[in-house]
Amino acid sequence: MNTFKYILIASCIAVPLSMTSCKKFLDKPLENQQRSEEIDYSNPALMYSPVSGVYRSAADDNLVHWIDLSIRCMRDDDYLQAAPSPNDNPELMAIKNFQNDVTVQSYWGLNQSWISYYSLVIAANNALIELDNFAAKIPAGNSKDLNLNKQYKAEVRFLRAYAHLMASRLFGNVPILIDSENIGRLATIEKSTAAQVRQFIIAEMNECIEALEDARPNQSIHIGAVTKYTALLLKAKAAADLAGNDNSSPHWEEVLDATNKIIASNKFSLYPNLYELFKLPGKLANESLFELQYSDFGVGTSDIVRPGVDWGTFFRWQGPSGDQKGSPISGAGWVPPSQNIVDFLTNRGDNERLKNTIQYCGINGNPATSVTTPSGDVVYGNPFGIKYFNGKAYLPKAQMTEGRMEYGANNNVRILRYADVLLLNAEAKVRKGQNGDEPFRLVRERAKLGAIANVTLNQILDERRAEFACEWWGERFNDLVRTGKAKEVFGAKFIPGVSESLPIPQTQIDANPNFR
Repeated sequence: MNTFKYILIASCIAVPLSMTSCKKFLDKPLENQQRSEEIDYSNPALMYSPVSGVYRSAADDNLVHWIDLSIRCMRDDDYLQAAPSPNDNPELMAIKNFQNDVTVQSYWGLNQSWISYYSLVIAANNALIELDNFAAKIPAGNSKDLNLNKQYKAEVRFLRAYAHLMASRLFGNVPILIDSENIGRLATIEKSTAAQVRQFIIAEMNECIEALEDARPNQSIHIGAVTKYTALLLKAKAAADLAGNDNSSPHWEEVLDATNKIIASNKFSLYPNLYELFKLPGKLANESLFELQYSDFGVGTSDIVRPGVDWGTFFRWQGPSGDQKGSPISGAGWVPPSQNIVDFLTNRGDNERLKNTIQYCGINGNPATSVTTPSGDVVYGNPFGIKYFNGKAYLPKAQMTEGRMEYGANNNVRILRYADVLLLNAEAKVRKGQNGDEPFRLVRERAKLGAIANVTLNQILDERRAEFACEWWGERFNDLVRTGKAKEVFGAKFIPGVSESLPIPQTQIDANPNFR
């Protein structure tokens, strides 16, 4: 397992806190089973193992690491700050203020984000090698197993492409890593432009779509797996990034075609109860196109999902801080929602989304006071004066397995959902001079808001902000960048051509000067 070892080892040496996890990643056998030289590649029953390993890699921190979560959130105006105290990790406040200086470039957290994304890429590259080994042992006439092998490769390529999208949205121009065996060029590999990364993603999805299952993820053979519709949405998102604010861009046709195919499948629908969408009832709902899966198997004690997986950091990181008097509704209090997003939702009368997105921490953050959530949980104030915590990461105690005290236990992390399909479809239609009212209406109707006739581009973008408020993938910031509105929103601190991305970590530049 020597793929791109040079880059990761350099990162681990520079970040002692990551040493153990990096070593474990590089050394552990596939799915904690036998090593490659011991695998019977002629046994098709083992063929899903490398695929499962990549899904695990995504869920094991590579897409939900607490510092990467904090960095992504900081550039959105939906969040107040990263830490409960702005003095904790001041580099995060520098990121929020678009201060891409040497301190930020040398920040361990930024390097950890790089490690997270490219660890997932490396896991995918190695899985593809394993799947090639299985394919070589499948008899030529065995179309069933050959097609299954192609499907599994397509699932892995989706995860690899998604990791590249996240890396590029954060760092801008980044390397495209698909050659897992040519170690000699690791120190000389060059960056690709952000546009080239998007073009790579589109090309990958075009090749993968037909090999994937024609099903909703919750209907797939392996429940929750990537399907052709997941790939279509990723293609649409990459194409929208390429199109930017240019209504004449041919990439809007790609967005429209991909989202039309998802809608025309009639396989997806919006989960009717917006408040429950991010809680257990909404887990792998018909709205879901991709989510990271976790389970406590319905038992009140012992490990969750797999030994050694600190799955709950994602949820606990966003839970209300302070003394919650023994309640499982507690956490570190990081990345709290901003007053800006509260006011935005309030002023547009968006009560359902406000209830879903915003939960309250006592009266004005006073630790001596308490409030009760709509689900009946008591939340006490905190010592930092933080007023809100993220309702989309909130799981009521009544929905938790009896005996569990881990905040968010047994819940999944939502990544791609049908509301995004509908709003991208509406946007593509309006940009192409068509009427986008119907997909737009469906999203507003679920939020108990009235229909709007002849919807405009600005109304769609406002709806996107409201719908995806305080979600974790940077959609708000990305929308502002691709539409050219970031300067208008963030003011003088945002410098066009500079502030759209964060600097590649110094550790990575030291490993490869081409990353400057």
